Amino acid sequence: MCKGLATLPATCLKSAKDIKHKIGFLLQKPEFPPDQKSVKEKTTAAKRGSPADVEKWKLSFNDLMNCEGGRTMFTAFLKSEFSQENMEFWNTCEEYKKSAQNKMAANAKEIYEQYIEADSPNEVNLDSATREETRQNLSIAGLSCFDNAQQKIFTLMEKDSYRRFLCSKLIQDLSLLPTTTPLCVLKMKGGKIGCSENRCGA
Repeated sequence: MCKGLATLPATCLKSAKDIKHKIGFLLQKPEFPPDQKSVKEKTTAAKRGSPADVEKWKLSFNDLMNCEGGRTMFTAFLKSEFSQENMEFWNTCEEYKKSAQNKMAANAKEIYEQYIEADSPNEVNLDSATREETRQNLSIAGLSCFDNAQQKIFTLMEKDSYRRFLCSKLIQDLSLLPTTTPLCVLKMKGGKIGCSENRCGA
């Protein structure tokens, strides 16, 4: 049975009061100092892109991919779907094209083993013919080594993940349009895409 605080030694009572005081101080402390929080918000906004950029992203996958902010937002969406390896592969191919000539062979082999080889750590969804063609390209390891595979993944993202991105809460939060406006009924090359007019579903 508990006999109350009176039976505790004075040193224990003092320690308890000290702890209570420290906890109260921490609870009152803001998460970020005002200036740091402002900087963080501005940095996040800059990464997201301007409202005009967002409108372009909604109309064209090419515009989305040609903008660093667009790729950042799209990558965040792909992570939510556990398919970020597609964007990682696309970005890696872009970086590969900037490789020094004497490093291309080693870089190409590493990319193949990371993304294209069957059961690789970050395997992307490619047909067997494209995998084999890319494997053969390793013997040359030129600038165009991954062109076909990269284009296939670009098309896959455009026809699949991008459509769901247009209907996602992420793009709605970034959009200038009212939330009641259906974002997924947008023009694309072949006509219209997306969900029903009244709701956006993945």
